[in-house]
Amino acid sequence: MTEHLYVLGHPVGHSKSPAMYNAVYEKVGLDWRYELMDIPEKAAAESFLAQRDFLSVNVTTPYKPEAFEAADVRAASAMLAHGANVLANKNGTLIAYNTDGQGCVSYLERAGVKFRGTSVVVCGTGPTSLSILHAVAQTGPAELILMGRDKVRARKVMRTYADELGALVGHTVDMPAFKEGHLSFAEMYRQVAFKFGSYETSRQAIAAADVIIDATPLGMNEGDSAPFDTALLHGGQTVFDVVYGHGETALAKAARAAGCRFIDGAGMLVGQAVVTVNILRDISEEAALDIPEDELFDIMARAAGFNL
Repeated sequence: MTEHLYVLGHPVGHSKSPAMYNAVYEKVGLDWRYELMDIPEKAAAESFLAQRDFLSVNVTTPYKPEAFEAADVRAASAMLAHGANVLANKNGTLIAYNTDGQGCVSYLERAGVKFRGTSVVVCGTGPTSLSILHAVAQTGPAELILMGRDKVRARKVMRTYADELGALVGHTVDMPAFKEGHLSFAEMYRQVAFKFGSYETSRQAIAAADVIIDATPLGMNEGDSAPFDTALLHGGQTVFDVVYGHGETALAKAARAAGCRFIDGAGMLVGQAVVTVNILRDISEEAALDIPEDELFDIMARAAGFNL
C-alpha cells in the first residue's frame, strides 16, 4: 500500500524535503511518496489537514499553529512551542510534534558548537523560536535569553513557556533529555537562567552572547535586515540563522565581516528530517527505517545537495 507524505506551507516550491525523504524511502524499499503541498489559503490548508489523507505532514510557514490545532495528541515539544511542524497519522489519530529545536541543536552540536555553561540568545517569539529555546535549554547553558522586537511580548512568551515547563515538571514523571549528556526537564527548569529582552533594550546581552540563534524569517526576502544591530557582533561568537537557500542574508554578511563563525539553516533542515524519520519509524513500526542517525543524515544531506 502506498503511503502519502507531504510538506505543507506557502511557498514551498524551494523545499528540499521531497528529495531528502524520498531518497531514504527509496533506499529502504518503501512504497512511500513524499510530495509538495503548496496551499496559499488558510481555510484550504485546514481542510487538507482535516481530511487526514496522509501518513505524515511536515509543516512550514505559515501553518504551524493550524497543524497544532488539528492534532488529537500533542508531544511536549509541540505543546511548549505552541506550534507543530510534524503531524503523524497513527491509525487515524494525529500526533503533533515540533522537531525544529531538536534538529537545530543536534546539527549545531554535530558542527562542534558547545552550549554547556554558555550565554545563548534566541531571536524571535514564534513556534520555531520556542522549539529551539527548549532544545537549547536541555543542553545546559548558563543563561538563555529570548529576544524580540517588543520586550513586553518577549516577556509574555518567555513567562508562558516557563510556566508551562514548570507545570510539566510538577505534574508528570520527569521527561528525560533526548540525548545523553543533556538535561532532563526538571534539571533544566532548576539550572538554566531563563531571561527575555528586546533587540534595543538588551544590546549588552547580544554583545556578551556566546551563541546567537536567529529563528525569525528575516532573510527570506530580498532586502530583509538583520533582527538586531549587527555592530554588536564580534569575533568569538557563533551566529546561526534558520534561513537557508536565499543567498547571503544581512545577518550572514555582517557576522562573517565581524569575524564570527556563521552557520546557516541547511543542516538544521536535515537534522529535523532525521528526527522526523525516527518518529515515522516508531509510529508505523516500520523496521526498514531503523537506520543509524549518522547514515540517515548523510543520505538526506546528499539528496538535498548540501555539503555538510
